[in-house]
Amino acid sequence: MSLRGKAAITGFAEMAPQKRPEGKTSLGIIAEMAREAIADAGLEKSEIDGLLTAASLSDFSMLWPSAVVEYLHLKPRYFDQVELGGASSAGMVWRAAAAIEAGMCNSVLCVIGDTWDSSLFLNKPPPFPATELEFDAPYGLSGANAGYALIARRHMHEFGTTPAQLAKVSVDQRKNACANPQALFGHKQITVDDVLNSRMIADPLHLLEIVSPASGGGAFIVTSADRARHGPNRPVYLLGAGEAGEHSSITRAPNMTHSLVKPAADRAFAMAGVSRGQIDFIQPYDCYTITVLVTIEDAGFCAKGEGGRFIEEHDLSWAGDFPCNTHGGQLSFGQPGMAGGMSHVIEGVRQLMGRGEKRQVADATIGYVNGNGGIMAEQCGLILGVES
Repeated sequence: MSLRGKAAITGFAEMAPQKRPEGKTSLGIIAEMAREAIADAGLEKSEIDGLLTAASLSDFSMLWPSAVVEYLHLKPRYFDQVELGGASSAGMVWRAAAAIEAGMCNSVLCVIGDTWDSSLFLNKPPPFPATELEFDAPYGLSGANAGYALIARRHMHEFGTTPAQLAKVSVDQRKNACANPQALFGHKQITVDDVLNSRMIADPLHLLEIVSPASGGGAFIVTSADRARHGPNRPVYLLGAGEAGEHSSITRAPNMTHSLVKPAADRAFAMAGVSRGQIDFIQPYDCYTITVLVTIEDAGFCAKGEGGRFIEEHDLSWAGDFPCNTHGGQLSFGQPGMAGGMSHVIEGVRQLMGRGEKRQVADATIGYVNGNGGIMAEQCGLILGVES
């Protein structure tokens, strides 16, 4: 069964990432985003009969979906928690579409909120799987910085990728952020030299190549294609979706530079029936610059090993020839905990609805969105479009 064109996103809401916002809680952010997204879709709360959410890093607990349902006073016929790290939000889109197509519900609220800052794991280890804590951390491979640094260094070794090529990802995405009033770092453009002269965090990755934790959240509404046509916004249809998983720790990956982005993207493009050349923009998960480069390669926009040169030769800004993370990406928009991947889905929807304002990609009709969890572990690819 194909989900192509069976459901659409009809409304969204997004909170500007903030550093330590006073008086905010994860559930409070979720309530704000839910209220705004439901209104944006032209619905009443009583019409929401499905819910998908992800646990907050800052307020992690069991039975989180039930806590959200109780807090929002919802009575869903279908509700669940998607736990795929940064791929959770992208994974919600096709799960909502599948639930609607199966007759489980009609309109699904997908929402995440988080109050996250860099001090969260200072006095306790990150909630990584036991195998990583037992076999990786004792040897210095602790946390995402080290894992992605390994990928970057190996890519440089195998393909000759340069630090300047990686730095250009940050530079181009900062241009996008400067056209986004919600972006955490949208006040000043940067240069390749700025990136390379910033503090080395995990060789070869510099400070300006790594996401900055923040608080924030977002929500979107998925409903059937028939219902979507009667809403106030241009529907954004799910044309294709694909997922892939094989490992948790990067040390268990069969190949450090060849990621699971490829099978996930191939499945999404096959379902959608479109080619890479038809894509007007991409919104790849960007916890690090190397993540964007590997995603561009493995999603099929250039050959393996040519990502560095591709980035060097193309303009990744919203007005460029290869628009990438038009909201600034997490590198400049900010990474609001588990809601980080939500910004990529919402920005894709925003562009296709024609609501990109100063950063609107001209005549955008089809976009590719990628969600990435862990250290290139969980992968979800989406093809979104304005026609079903």
